[in-house]
Amino acid sequence: MSDRLRVGVLASGQGTNFQVLVDEANAGSLPIQVVVLVYNNPGALVAKRAHLSGVPAVLLNHRLYPSREALDKAIVSTLKAHSVDLVVMAGWMRVVTGVLIDHYPDRLLNIHPSLLPAFRGNRAIEQALEYGVKVTGCTVHLVRLEVDGGPVILQQAVPVLDDDTTESLAERIHAQEYRLLPEAVRLLASGRVQIEGRRVRILPDA
Repeated sequence: MSDRLRVGVLASGQGTNFQVLVDEANAGSLPIQVVVLVYNNPGALVAKRAHLSGVPAVLLNHRLYPSREALDKAIVSTLKAHSVDLVVMAGWMRVVTGVLIDHYPDRLLNIHPSLLPAFRGNRAIEQALEYGVKVTGCTVHLVRLEVDGGPVILQQAVPVLDDDTTESLAERIHAQEYRLLPEAVRLLASGRVQIEGRRVRILPDA
């Protein structure tokens, strides 16, 4: 697996997107190797997933750092120690700074449960329901200093049903995330993502 892209994952909670990446990598359907998990909440389920998957898990509790920059310095050190090529924020519930972004220019991905630029930040699914939109979805984008404001790689629309609850809508959005995130990673790993300012061009498969 030495020729595979080395991926580090940042996650804060249950880690379902982390699990999807690991499973697809292990199955050979993704040309990557997930080499480290960084998580910030003690007791987060994602740490157990990493242990069962044989992926090193490093706890960096954000509450113990004096600033976001200090936390990001620790993250960068951890990622560098594992020779990470690509960083995936898969449910990472912290705002990142230029300390992390500058170390991985156009190699830092985030998945967000809305059709950006709509409903940025926390509670995106609740925001969509409260606003009354008929369509929402999920977005994989490159990370910039502006929260949820980086160039979009892939998006998937999800209809909002009249009887949707936060839980039912979240379940359908997450199902699309599990398809969209690996595909975005696959595109980056294969060199098919071309960035032109804010626009992203997906190059044809060779």
